[in-house]
Formats: sequence, C-alpha cells, structure tokens
Amino acid sequence: MSVAVQHLETHLEQFDQLPPEAIVKQDMLRLGLRFTESAMNVAAGFKPKDYFIFSFDLIEIKDMQQREHLRVPEEIRVSGGPHKLRSTVVSVRINPDSPYLVDIQEGKLVVFCQDQLLADVEYHPIPPFYHEVLSTGKPMGEIAPVLEWGYLVYLTAFRMCQYFNRNEQCQFCDLNRNFVQQRKAGKVYTGIKEVDEILEALEHIDRLDTESKAYTLTGGSIIDSLQTVDEVDFYLRYIEAIEARFPGRWISKAVVQAFDLDSCQRLKNGGLQIYHPNFEVWGKELFAALCPGKERTIGFETWINRVVDSGEVFGHEHVIPNFVGGVEMNTRCGFSDVDEAVAHTEEGLNWFMERKIMPRFTTWCPEPLAALGPQPAPPLAYFCKLLLAWRNAFQRHGLRIPKGYGQPGPGKAVFSVSAFMDVLE
Repeated sequence: MSVAVQHLETHLEQFDQLPPEAIVKQDMLRLGLRFTESAMNVAAGFKPKDYFIFSFDLIEIKDMQQREHLRVPEEIRVSGGPHKLRSTVVSVRINPDSPYLVDIQEGKLVVFCQDQLLADVEYHPIPPFYHEVLSTGKPMGEIAPVLEWGYLVYLTAFRMCQYFNRNEQCQFCDLNRNFVQQRKAGKVYTGIKEVDEILEALEHIDRLDTESKAYTLTGGSIIDSLQTVDEVDFYLRYIEAIEARFPGRWISKAVVQAFDLDSCQRLKNGGLQIYHPNFEVWGKELFAALCPGKERTIGFETWINRVVDSGEVFGHEHVIPNFVGGVEMNTRCGFSDVDEAVAHTEEGLNWFMERKIMPRFTTWCPEPLAALGPQPAPPLAYFCKLLLAWRNAFQRHGLRIPKGYGQPGPGKAVFSVSAFMDVLE
C-alpha cells in the first residue's frame, strides 16, 4: 500500500466519527487534483473551471505543462469505490504533484489515490444557458458562472482589491495577481462587471435554468472609492438592480467587509438576505499579521463585533462569516501543532456561536501568487479535528442549518470548497 493511501486509510479509521466522504473531500482540497490527458479530453464536453474569483490552484498558469487551466472541470463528483462513498462534490484545485489522479478506466471516469482506485467520478454538465451569447460577446461563464453543481451563481463584480495598492492585502489572497495571470494567459477576464451585463446574463439563467437557487455577489475591498462611490454603494447598486428585476428568484448573498449597522440596513433594504462579513482567521495577532489592511482600516475587535451586531439587521442565522480553514497553520506566522491550531480556532467558533452567529470555512489553498506563497498544506488531521470541533459547536449551541447552501449531509451537500456541510447529518 502506497504512503498516500495508507495515510488516507489511517485517517478514515481514526476519525470514524466523521463521514468518510468529508475526509476524502478535505484531503482532495488540501492536496489538489491532477488529470490524465484522456480525462481532460472528456472534460471538454463539460463545465470548465471558470476562475470565478481566485485561482484556487497550487501551481501558476505559466507552469501548467498541459494547459490544464483551460481543460479541467470546475468540480468533480465522486462516489462508490471501496469505501462506497456517497456522492460528494469537490472543487478542482490543479496540482500536478497530487496523489489524486482523475483518469479513465474501462470507459468511465475514476479517481485514484496513487495506485489505488478510490471512486467513480462525474463532471458537471454544461448548463444550457452557457451556450447563450451576451451582447458584449463575453462568455456566460465569465459574467455569471455557476458553482456547487449548479446551485450557486457567483457574481464577482470587482476582480481587484484595493488593499493590494498598499501591499496590505490578506496574505493568503491572490485576487489581483490572479487577475494579471488570467489576462496574460489570454482569458477574457473582466475587472469591473457592469450592472447591465450581469442583468443580461441573469435573464438567460432565469429563462433556461432550474438548478440555481442562490447567488453570491462579491469582489475586492474598496478602501477609497471605485467609480466615485464607496464599497457599500458600489455593491448595493448590483443588489438593488437584481432584486428589482428578479424579485425573490434567488437567495441573495454578499461577501463584503464588516460594515456598521446603518450600512447593513441599507444592504438589507436593497434586498440582501445573507451577509458574509468574513473574519478570515481568529485572533487579533493572526488577523493583524494575515489581514494587515483590514486590521488598519477596521481592526479585529471592531470587525468581529460588527459581525455579531449585524445580526440585529439580517437576523443572526443570516449572518454567516467565513474563515480560511488551515491558514492559521501557515509556516510564516502560524501554529505548528495541530491541536493548538484547532483549539485556537475553536475558541473563535464558540465565541461566534454562543452569540448565535454560525461561521463556516473554506479550505485554505496555498496559492503560489499569494503573499504567503506556496507551502505545505496543513495536515489532514487538522481538517478532521476542525470538522469535529465545528460540528460539536454547531450542535451544542443549537444552531440551524444555514440558508443558501443547499441540502446538508453526505451524499447531498454541494458546497465544494470545504466539508462543513457534508458533516451535518
């Protein structure tokens, strides 16, 4: 048995309190995926990776020998295999050194963990509206891509972040640098999406699609102004326009900064339902080190208190801040011990949850273009223990299944960048 297989099997046995699907998913997310030529040829007929905001790859485009950035799917869905996995949706993160290889065996797509067959694989079919032509000539997947197996429309209105202007960006973020590499690679990649082109794309989705149930509006932070307006006004105009044209068609979500109550009320009045003021990492010291711009302009204490206070506007169950799971184990300023890292983050989970706010997490991808640079992924044990801590806190505080994420549980969850929804049975 190979090292990677033994490592996975050990964790499946050690953490049998977790669904095996969640453990496999977290390992694929932390180590990425690679594809054979045959598997990429098949992917040409399915939904491609749209690079909807960050690169979420473990290698730069310029180093991709097989032009993988143009040839791999957005997500894969794995099932079956020796562990009889229930259907599990996993975001694709390209890594040519990953032990996880998608290939074709006996005429069907499968994934191996090194030399052992792990599961069957499906690719997400191209949504019917992806074939529509926008008046600008841009692809539908550039303006309004879908994720989470079609459940979520992702609207990145502003593909840059002004914290980069002062070298104060979040240290795990490659937003601006990914924008540059996508443009260099020849991709149509819009810096600021106009309201009208988003509405045009949504009209096609509204007419042709039955799968999408929510949209996320987001983009880079605006510190000074953009197109003569501040961050609240910039994103508010998209929400107001979408909700005026398509009232109640989708669950509306926005990933923006932690605003004061007056600004939150304006977003709520404009039609925003779910508010994601992501706190990124727990603790003032780590927040200052990893999010220097946010620490300077808002500060950790103000940020987390605004998150809680915003529950008075949106309803506490509709405030769902994200943190970057694993970044507290970065080699520059993080923990080296798994248990210490989990205990530190668990403190934050309990702080929020006892105040009726449910944080969720995305799995840190050490992107080479981020300031932290490429580095080893946190151990799989960290993610297993984090999932247990998260689920225990969620259950202990009696919180509700979050709105806007689809169904919970193994075999049903579609959130593809961490397994937090997969562990809710």
